[in-house]
Amino acid sequence: MKRDIIQKIGFFSLFLSILITFSFLGMIVYFIFSRGLPVISWDFLTQPPRNAMTEGGVAPVIIGTVYLTLGSMIFAVPLGLACAVYLCEYSPKSFVVNVIRISINNLAGVPSVVFGLFGLAVFVKFFGFGVSLLSGSLTLGILALPLIISASQEALIAVPYSIREASLSLGATQWQTIRRIVLPTAFPGILTGVILSIGRVAGETAPILFTAAAFYKRGYPKSIFSEVMALPYHIYALMTEGAHPDKQRAIAYGCSLILLFLVLSISGVAIFLRQQQRSYHG
Repeated sequence: MKRDIIQKIGFFSLFLSILITFSFLGMIVYFIFSRGLPVISWDFLTQPPRNAMTEGGVAPVIIGTVYLTLGSMIFAVPLGLACAVYLCEYSPKSFVVNVIRISINNLAGVPSVVFGLFGLAVFVKFFGFGVSLLSGSLTLGILALPLIISASQEALIAVPYSIREASLSLGATQWQTIRRIVLPTAFPGILTGVILSIGRVAGETAPILFTAAAFYKRGYPKSIFSEVMALPYHIYALMTEGAHPDKQRAIAYGCSLILLFLVLSISGVAIFLRQQQRSYHG
């Protein structure tokens, strides 16, 4: 009887925690939708800002955000996956490797402004890329690396070792086993890390503040060395540095809604692909 009561209390506590979490999430989403939806229109999505960013749209801002997110993933996903494969499949089990793994996990908790200062010193100054799309993408890619590596390692470790042994016993090489057996099996877990990384880099302000973002720029980026406008920094600029707060505050809420929709859309596509992969292997 006592164990049943403790179990019911535990389940009730879990349910209450979930309810509170979803309540706060629902309030945030409702707040953004209620204030941002009246601003959204076709012109708002397809036109550049005008009249000191009090009129027009945010098309260059959306394009800049997409470019930065895609650029960071193009850099981070192959490098992070290669690092995870080496650490899990090839590296010897030693104290140094364990220190490297712990360091990678610790990097995931470093404040994003530190990555921004690193990008400013290395990519903007040392390599001479300047404040540009390339510098911002590389900085955001480094920001996403620890999360992608950690998630990929967990996914690779979760693949039963017996599957590897079966493949090797049939004459496959270690690389063939990894490429054709291990990676496809671990793909859903790897994709989870990519989803979380996309959500983080798309909403970061501090790293692009030093490396890529422009307060206002006419037109779209013409090359990887062009400055870009991005939704997180645009929202920050409108709310803190705008000269017409009454008009610009509404635009900021519209940008917040677009950013939320953009992140949810990308995450939704990735989740769909993950479920398809799980069904295929299931």
